[in-house]
Amino acid sequence: MHDDLTAQDIAMMQKELDHRKLELMPELIEEVKRTRAFGDLSENFEYKAAKQAQNRNRSRIRYLERMIKSAHVIEDKAGADEVGLFDKVELLFEDDEDTETVQVVTTVRCDPLSGRISCKAPLGKALLGRKAGDEVSVTTEEGGSYTVRIKSITKEEDNGDGPIL
Repeated sequence: MHDDLTAQDIAMMQKELDHRKLELMPELIEEVKRTRAFGDLSENFEYKAAKQAQNRNRSRIRYLERMIKSAHVIEDKAGADEVGLFDKVELLFEDDEDTETVQVVTTVRCDPLSGRISCKAPLGKALLGRKAGDEVSVTTEEGGSYTVRIKSITKEEDNGDGPIL
């Protein structure tokens, strides 16, 4: 299984990976050594905290390495008037006349609470390639469906916004 990522996603991951390996890892190793000297490890909170931070860093390094290695690099091929990756899309939910703006992003940058939806999610998939004025039917993973109308599309560049999750 691989994730569809942009070259920018991979560059951001590589930057974080380099930081974690070259800067953070040596700092955490020193912190573990420093706190080990405090004595009884069974009651040494600082040592336990340092080891936990070291383990979290190692885990994140493994995750980033796996993501970079298995990534499928994609490019945004949407036309100037079509919804593409990172574009902001103003939607009218026809069921309740509610308006919402979402941004279609790669899976590692999705954050639905911030309006960043994955290009693999039902709504993201349904919007890609569509145009302002289009009525789009979205089928949820549970089998339900709803309709949205694209009110407007604001073209956005892949500027590296949104943390890599």
